[in-house]
Parts: sequence; structure tokens; C-alpha cells
Amino acid sequence: MDLQLNGRVALVTGASSGVGREIVLALAKEGAILALNYNRSADEAQHIKEEITDLGGKAMVYQADVGDYDEVKKMVGQIVKDLGTVDILINNAGYTPREFFVNSKPADWERQIRVGLYGVMNTCHVVAPIMIEKKYGRIINFGGDSARVGESGLSVTAASRGGVLALSKSLAREFGRDNITCNVVTFGLLKTAHSDEAWLEKNLDKILRQYPLKRIGVPEDVAPMVTFLASDASSWVTGQTISINGGFAML
Repeated sequence: MDLQLNGRVALVTGASSGVGREIVLALAKEGAILALNYNRSADEAQHIKEEITDLGGKAMVYQADVGDYDEVKKMVGQIVKDLGTVDILINNAGYTPREFFVNSKPADWERQIRVGLYGVMNTCHVVAPIMIEKKYGRIINFGGDSARVGESGLSVTAASRGGVLALSKSLAREFGRDNITCNVVTFGLLKTAHSDEAWLEKNLDKILRQYPLKRIGVPEDVAPMVTFLASDASSWVTGQTISINGGFAML
């Protein structure tokens, strides 16, 4: 499918593995130029850059903690110097430990909210003026179905992602006049290289009872929708929350 992303510059946070990796590969195959953000996974980020180069695409790697506004501002400034602009912003970075709320500590809440909510606010705040100036942009923020229906063990993550849903709807209203769309992709449980295999094996039967399609998702399930929302094919889609979840939540 030709989504005509040739030459579009896409900043993807948390791009080095899992869902981020599949998204940047999908975007590269459609011709996008990738700005790959990572925080700690330098080797993985470099590896995905090499994969994109091998595909004939172009990518550059940028380190920043998205929860730190100054680091985000510095990173985006360097991206503009290197690549000229940012056309597409995909906020994939997150931190989602599974823990019962009563067993958690305020320090645990701070990191989840700083990355999951403030990280999205930081990148949107820094990138939006670039998009407004040229009257074009695509913003795709990631949430989770825990924010829509609640989920035991993910209460703090649900709270931060709920903020992302509300923020994204408001930004869609503010930015629409400047030809900038803002949507949210949420998903159910995905199996990635960082999944807790022991927990999955122990709870698999109970988990699958919640999914009409009777399987856990994988990052490849998410990338096509994100690529569509990043393209002009979605130019009349904004302020929406789209769930990719095997039927876990039907809202």
C-alpha cells in the first residue's frame, strides 16, 4: 500500500524495540525519514537504524528522556537541524510496570506519570509550533485500554494514559485549524521481547478468556493502523481513540 510518506520526517519516541521497532520499520517501508528516540537502549536504537538503512531508508538516532522537557527541546532542535522539520510525531515511549495499587509507592507513580503523560505533553508542546508554522502535522499518541475500562494491576498507568486521552482530544480541537490531526491508539496486552514470560504462561488461560480473538497481540498488529494515521489517507480523522485489542474492550 502506497501511503505517500516519501520525505515526511517522523519522530518516534521509544523507537528501539517492541511496538516502536515495528512502527519505524513500517514507516520506513512507506518512505518516511525516521528520527529514532531512545532513552537507555543505545545498542538497540543503533541496530534498528541499520535495519532501516538496509531497507534503503534514512534514519537518525537521538537520545533523550521524554519526561524531561529540556532534553526534549534539545532533541527536537537537533532533529530540525539534521532533517529540516518534524511532520509526524508518534509518542510510543512508556513505562508500565504491573503492580497492585496498594503495594505501589509514590516514587513508582512519579516515573509512570512522568514518562506516560508528561512525556507526551513535552513532545507535543515542543513539536506543535513547528507543525503550526507550516500548517501540517500528524500526532499519534499511545494509550492503553486500561485507561478506558480500568485494569487490575495497572491503576497508575491507567491514570496517566487517561490523561493522554483527554489531552489528545483537546489538542485535536486546538490544532485542527492548522491542518494538524491528533489521535490516540490504544491496545490490549501485547507480547514483546520485554514481556514477563513467566507471568504470561501462568495467566494465559485467564487472559485469553477476555479476548474474543483468543490470542495475545503482537507489535505487528499495531503498526499498520499507526502508519495509516501518519499518512494523508487519514486527513479527516482527528480526536479519535482507536483500539487494537483483539476485542478486549469494545467502546
